Amino acid sequence: MLTHFVAAIGVLGLLTIVPGPDMAVVTRRALVAGSRDALRTVGGIATGLLVWGALTVAGLAAVLAAVPTAYLAVRLLGAGYLVFLGAQALWQNRHAEPAARADTSPAAVGSPWRTGLVSNVLNPKIAVFYTGLLPTLAPPQLPATWAMTLLVFLHTTLTLTWLGSYVFLLSKAGPVLRKPRMRRVLGRTTGVVLIGFGFAVATVSG
Repeated sequence: MLTHFVAAIGVLGLLTIVPGPDMAVVTRRALVAGSRDALRTVGGIATGLLVWGALTVAGLAAVLAAVPTAYLAVRLLGAGYLVFLGAQALWQNRHAEPAARADTSPAAVGSPWRTGLVSNVLNPKIAVFYTGLLPTLAPPQLPATWAMTLLVFLHTTLTLTWLGSYVFLLSKAGPVLRKPRMRRVLGRTTGVVLIGFGFAVATVSG
């Protein structure tokens, strides 16, 4: 069983550190509202993983992954949300000078926890991942429900650790990131990346 868990940690760790929409959403929040709100966004993402984990254990995620219409609906909603966040980032960094404080205040960009939660819950790839790959990592010595629950908590813990560390690194780079030109460039870059992820989610099947 220990071998299975070591293998699971390795696979889940690799999947966690690969840059994706979650990291882009966290980056945007850190640039707009600071590390504290970025950590709240990480908390929302972790909550989204727990939601998907609960749906997987209940068997609902498998239904979503198996029903093309339902999967397409969630995929398009998720893609639209990422494009919206990207367009919002580009709009806030549209001027040659930094946007006014009112444009970049936490209230102007919504709840950080909700942003993380919605972006993760509307990612149908998590459903496919949890129903396709996660069962292969489950130790056969444990009941399936318990094994899947442990793996979901493991994935959530790895995600919290990785994204939390990423926010810490961003905070250490604060003096550089606070420079108007750097903030503007990173804000625009993050916006383009979010829109790119949105189109990727919308167009890539399965």
